[in-house]
Amino acid sequence: SCLSLPSSWDYGHVCVFVGLPESIIAAACSRSGRRVLHVDSGKFSQKIENSDIVSDSPVWQDQILENEEAIALSRKDKTIQHVEVFCYASQDLHEDVEEAGALQKNHALVTSANSTEAADSAFLPTEDESLSTMSCEMLTEQTPSSDPENALEVNGAEVTGEKENHCDDKTCVPSTSAEDMSENVPIAEDTTEQPKKNRITYSQIIKEGRRFNIDLVSKLLYSRGLLIDLLIKSNVSRYAEFKNITRILAFREGRVEQVPCSRADVFNSKQLTMVEKRMLMKFLTFCMEYEKYPDEYKGYEEITFYEYLKTQKLTPNLQYIVMHSIAMTSETASSTIDGLKATKNFLHCLGRYGNTPFLFPLYGQGELPQCFCRMCAVFGGIYCLRHSVQCLVVDKESRKCKAIIDQFGQRIISEHFLVEDSYFSENMCSRVQYRQISRAVLITDRSVLKTDSDQQISILTVPAEEPGTFAVRVIELCSSTMTCMKGTYLVHLTCTSSKTAREDLESVVQKLFIPYTEMEIENEQVEKPRILWALYFNMRDSSDISRSCYNDLPSNVYVCSGPDCGLGNDNAVKQAETLFQEICPNEDFCPPPPNPEDIILDGDSLQPEASESSAILEANSETFKESTNLGNLEESSE
Repeated sequence: SCLSLPSSWDYGHVCVFVGLPESIIAAACSRSGRRVLHVDSGKFSQKIENSDIVSDSPVWQDQILENEEAIALSRKDKTIQHVEVFCYASQDLHEDVEEAGALQKNHALVTSANSTEAADSAFLPTEDESLSTMSCEMLTEQTPSSDPENALEVNGAEVTGEKENHCDDKTCVPSTSAEDMSENVPIAEDTTEQPKKNRITYSQIIKEGRRFNIDLVSKLLYSRGLLIDLLIKSNVSRYAEFKNITRILAFREGRVEQVPCSRADVFNSKQLTMVEKRMLMKFLTFCMEYEKYPDEYKGYEEITFYEYLKTQKLTPNLQYIVMHSIAMTSETASSTIDGLKATKNFLHCLGRYGNTPFLFPLYGQGELPQCFCRMCAVFGGIYCLRHSVQCLVVDKESRKCKAIIDQFGQRIISEHFLVEDSYFSENMCSRVQYRQISRAVLITDRSVLKTDSDQQISILTVPAEEPGTFAVRVIELCSSTMTCMKGTYLVHLTCTSSKTAREDLESVVQKLFIPYTEMEIENEQVEKPRILWALYFNMRDSSDISRSCYNDLPSNVYVCSGPDCGLGNDNAVKQAETLFQEICPNEDFCPPPPNPEDIILDGDSLQPEASESSAILEANSETFKESTNLGNLEESSE
C-alpha cells in the first residue's frame, strides 16, 4: 500500500539512510525543534536478496519541471564486494532446517588458487554481485534496519515488552531477552547413534539465530571517547546497556597471551621482569603528559612511532606491547606524535568503567543508531523505513535541492537534505577515490585464550607480516554480549584492504583457528578454536572524503560517510556535529532532554506530542532501569 507522507517539511530536513552519523544529526535537529523526516530503503536488506534496491515505481522523470533538474539516486548498492562464505559446522541429516537461504556446507577452507570449484560450491559472488541470501540466514518477514549502513540482514519479528528489534548495524536478527538465551536448543534425536560430545551443528546455529545479532561493522567505544560523552550528555545512554571489554591480548611467537593494562596488572604480571615493569611504568607516565616534555620527542617527529620506541629504554618485549596492544597503531604509517597521542588516549580511558579502556553495547553496535533514532522520535521525528527515494530535485537557478521524489512518485519539499554516500550514482562520484576495508566474521566454539571464565570479551592486534599489508584487529565476543549463541564466540577481524578480504585475513585466521571437522571433535586436546562458520567481505570506506569531490552537489545536500576502519566512533560523532552546526548554527548539539515536570505546554497543538514523548519515556523506564546512565555500567555488567 502507498504510504502518504507530508509533502512539505518547511524549516526541517529530510535524512536519507539510517546510519550512525545520520541518526545523531536527526536526533540533534529534532531536539532543537526542527522537523525531521528519516527515510531508508533498506538497501542492505535488499542486497541479501541480490535484487535492485527499488522495485518498479512511477516514472519520476515526468514530474521534473522545466526550471528543475534531477539527481537520480543509485538503485543498487556496491559498497560490499568479494563476499565469500564457508560453513564448517556439520548438519545432522535428522535435523531438517527449512530456513530460506540456509548456507551451503563447505568442509574445507579454500586456500589454493586452483580450488575454484570448491569455492564456487560455498558461493563466491562476482565483484558486482550483491550479497546472496546464501550468505546469511534469510527471513520471511524483514523489518528494515535502523542502520542499514552496517547491516547485512534484518530479520522481522514482533516487538515485545522484553526487548525491541535489534536490527541496526547487523547481519542478523531481532534480539530477545537474555533469559531466553538459556533455553535448551532443540536437537533432533538420532536413532542410529548417540550425539557426539560437544558437537555444534549448523542446525543449532540456525535455530538459535533469532536470538542474537551480528554486526557488519566491528567497533568498540573508548570509555572517554566522543560517543560516550555524547551518550551521557544527551541522556541517550538510558536506551542501551554496555559491557566492559575484559582483556587485551597479544599474539607473539605463535601464542596468544594477555597484556597487562592497569598499574596493578603490570606489577602482578608474570610476563614482565621487575626491571621491565619499572621501564614500562616510567614510559607510560611520560606518555600521559608528553606535551609537557617536548625535549623528550623533539627531533623524532618525522620518524614512525615504531622507530621512536627503539630509541627509548624499552626492551623488545615492551616495544611490542606498547606498539600493538596499547597504542594499536601501524608500524609504518603512524608518526611519533600519532603514537604518543594514541598511547595517551588509551591510558586516559583506563579505569573509568573497568580495567580496559573499552566498552561494547549489548546486542552490538547497531544499538547505537537505534538509540539516537529513538531520541529523534521522542521529539517529533518521523521514520519511514523500506521507503526508497528516487531522486533529488534541484532548482536550476539557485542550484539548491528543493525536494525529493519517493518510490510512489510523491514530491517531498524540505530545506535541508542528508544523504549517505552510497546513494549517489557513479556519475556523481566519478572523482571520489575510495579506500576499502577487509572484514571477516567467524563463529567459533571456544576462545582464542581459554580461562576459568567463558564470558570474556577480548581485543587482539596481529601485526602486519610483510610490507604493503596492514595489522589485523581481532575482536572476540562471548555470548553474554547477545551477539552469538551460548557455547560459541563471535570473532570480528578487520584491516585496511590491500587485496580481497580473504586474501588479507586468511593467514591470520589460520594462525588463530582451525576448521571444525568431525575428526577434530573427537580430539579434546585441540588447542586452537574451531571455526563453525566464516564470512569474508570487502567494505567501502567513504570517510574523510571532501564534498568537493562530488560532482554538482547542491549546497543544501549534506553527505554522510559510511563506517571507517578505526576502532572507535569519533569520526562519526565529529561528522555529525560538523554537519549539525552547518544546518543549525549556534545551537547546542544534542542537549539533554528536559525533565518532564519542567515542560510547559504552550497550546493544544503541543499536547499530543508531549504526551506521546512522556509515554515513550515512561514505557522504557523499566526496560532500561539498570542502564539509565553509564555510571551504572559496572554494577549492571557484572
